[in-house]
Amino acid sequence: MTHVSSIGAGIFSALAVGAPLVNLSAAAQDTLSGPNPEAAFVALFASKINPINGVKAAGTFVQVPNVREFPEMGVPPNIVNVPRFGARVSAQIQGQADAPTFEVTVNYVPAEWAKSTTLGGMIKDGVVRAFRFALLNSEPAGYASLPAELGTVENSEFYFLGKMEAITYNPQLTDANQATLTVSMLTEMVGAYTINPLA
Repeated sequence: MTHVSSIGAGIFSALAVGAPLVNLSAAAQDTLSGPNPEAAFVALFASKINPINGVKAAGTFVQVPNVREFPEMGVPPNIVNVPRFGARVSAQIQGQADAPTFEVTVNYVPAEWAKSTTLGGMIKDGVVRAFRFALLNSEPAGYASLPAELGTVENSEFYFLGKMEAITYNPQLTDANQATLTVSMLTEMVGAYTINPLA
């Protein structure tokens, strides 16, 4: 398909984290933060594995399960007001913006986040990983960055490098137990890209 082209709720949107067998080298990180990173990022999200006992390999990724709420994404503005002598109003200029805090709220299932699991073992391990946010209004055939999976519906992807820094737990007495996953963003978010269907 193409980019999402209609107004709608992104209820099938998903966050995925790359889970390669070998951690990203400095050279690979440079490629992913370079001017044309799309193909390199897409290759890292070719095969979805189970978050509990998935086997890591080249191109494998884990999808963050049971997401309840995503944060705002992108580069926020940092407008600085600059006084101008003799003028009635100040000028506004663009300063260097801070990356937004990337915190994802999930419905917490301890079995998916235990330290012994594929996903839970990534928390606080200090490893730089590739992340992909897929904006989807319809359910795809699968979540790999492939024409036969994400390419089956309108889709828009955003990628960045980061680390899974922490997870905090919020037990609930009247609702589902929740947790907040905090991801540090080490590069700018790039996109929006789209996965095209099979020709």
